[in-house]
Amino acid sequence: MESLFVVVVLIFSVIAHEVAHGYAANALGDPTARLAGRLTLNPLPHIDIVGSVIIPALLVFSNAGLLFGWAKPVPYNPYNLRDQRYGEAIVAVAGSATNILLALVFALIARVTAGSLPAAADFASLISFVNLFLGLFNLIPIPPLDGYTVLRGIAPAALSYRLREFEDRVRGLGAGGIIIVLVLFSFLLIGPFYAFVSSIFSFLVGG
Repeated sequence: MESLFVVVVLIFSVIAHEVAHGYAANALGDPTARLAGRLTLNPLPHIDIVGSVIIPALLVFSNAGLLFGWAKPVPYNPYNLRDQRYGEAIVAVAGSATNILLALVFALIARVTAGSLPAAADFASLISFVNLFLGLFNLIPIPPLDGYTVLRGIAPAALSYRLREFEDRVRGLGAGGIIIVLVLFSFLLIGPFYAFVSSIFSFLVGG
């Protein structure tokens, strides 16, 4: 039951992540996501069968120690952004910022309800941890994660161009590119990263 709840939380967390990208782009002058009907928390327009269901379920039910998934990317046109220098970086970081904000809110709920409503505190803690993990993971500066887009968005023009070329090649692999990143990450970095997230989570919930 708990594993199923984790999958559901992860699905809605990645949807919130993508919707945040769309709202940030819209605020900066690009209405593409809004016109496509993607500024909604209704899961149906966002669900990607592989990234939103299959991958999260496999990771959770196999106890892989890695919490990750993705929704259909919210479409946006970077050339419509009013801020052509940092606009893409702002749109990219909006997703992780939303997950981290959710992590903070639910960590506070967990603290407040820990003594009187332990079941509610447990659920809130789980939501907080999933969002914290997802938000921080996406900030890692490797393509196709948002952290790489942020890095590219703030880099000098010549370096940014080369970073974009590499990112385009990785994104050209589709879901395969993300799966490669997940496999490499799980072998090389999952231990220290999980410990890092866990230490922040413990501080937030008062563990």
